[in-house]
Amino acid sequence: MRIIFAGTPEFARVAMASLAAAGHDIPLVLSQPDRPAGRGLKLQASPVKQYALEIGAAVAQPRSLRLDGKYPEDAAVARQAIVDAKADVMVVAAYGLILPQWVLDTPRLGCLNIHASLLPRWRGAAPIHRAIEAGDTQTGITIMQMDAGLDTGDMLLIDALPIAPTDTTGSLHDKLAELGGRMIVQALSTKELRRTPQPETGITYAHKIEKAEAAIDWTQDAAAIVRRVHAFDPFPGAASGLAGENLKIWNTSVADLPRPSEAVPGQIVVVAPEGLAVAAGNGVVHITEVQRPGGKRMAVRDFVRGTGLTVGQIFDARAA
Repeated sequence: MRIIFAGTPEFARVAMASLAAAGHDIPLVLSQPDRPAGRGLKLQASPVKQYALEIGAAVAQPRSLRLDGKYPEDAAVARQAIVDAKADVMVVAAYGLILPQWVLDTPRLGCLNIHASLLPRWRGAAPIHRAIEAGDTQTGITIMQMDAGLDTGDMLLIDALPIAPTDTTGSLHDKLAELGGRMIVQALSTKELRRTPQPETGITYAHKIEKAEAAIDWTQDAAAIVRRVHAFDPFPGAASGLAGENLKIWNTSVADLPRPSEAVPGQIVVVAPEGLAVAAGNGVVHITEVQRPGGKRMAVRDFVRGTGLTVGQIFDARAA
C-alpha cells in the first residue's frame, strides 16, 4: 500500500520500520518539528524524521494541521503534501498533533492509529506510564480506525501483553513498540478487518506526564512508590531531596522487612552495599540505584561510599 506515516518518537519509528520492511511504499512522513535537545540545546530531528530521511521519504513538519488554527500556512502546505501523496491509508503512532476531519477523510482507507493500551482503558497521551503507575497486570496494543474523538475510534485489532513486576516504562515501551509494528503490518495485510466499537465501560484517561509529578511522596504505600518509580523511568524520573541534593531514584522494589514503628516516612532504616531501605507510609522501599544532579546513574554502593550516608537520615517529601 501507499502509506502516509505520522509519528514522532522511537515507538513510532519501530512501527514505520516494520511497514517499510514489509514492502509498503511510504511516500510521505509527518513528524513534529525539530526540538532543542542535549546540553547544547541544538535542534534535533525526531527518530521518525531521521528514519524517513534514511529511506528517502518526503518529510513534513507542520506545527498544526488545523486550517483555521494558529498556523494555517503550515496546515495548508501539509494538506497539499497529503493530497499529492495519493495514499491508501495514513498510519499514526504517537504523532503529537490532533488530526482534523479533513485529514481523517483524505486517505482512501482513512487513518489507523497504533495505540499502546487495551482500549478503552488508558486513552490519551501516556498509556504506558499510567498502566504501570496504576498497577495493571497487563496492557497491549490496539489498532484503531481513527475518528474525531480522543482515541474513541472503532477497534480493528487488539492484543494483550503482560506487565512484569520489574517492568519500567522504558522496558515496556520496547515490548509494545515491537508488538505494534507486527500488528500494523498484520492489519494492512488482512483483506477484511472487523470494526468493533469500543465498550462504554472501563474508560480511563492517561493524562500527560508532568515533571511536577516526579516528586516522591513517602507517605504513600511502598508498593505505590515503587510503581511510580518504574512508571517514571526513564522520564521524568522519580526524585526526592536528601541532604540538600535532588536525587533521582531509579531501581526500586518493596523490601522484604518490617517497617520500624518509630520510623517516619522517608527515613533511611538500612544502609548496605546492596541498597538502601527507606520507610514509606506503609512498608519499606528498597533502592539500588540513584542519580545525583548532573551525574549518571550509579549503584547505591558507590553513592554511599562517596557520601557517608547513615541510618536515620530522611528523604524530603518533595524533591529539593
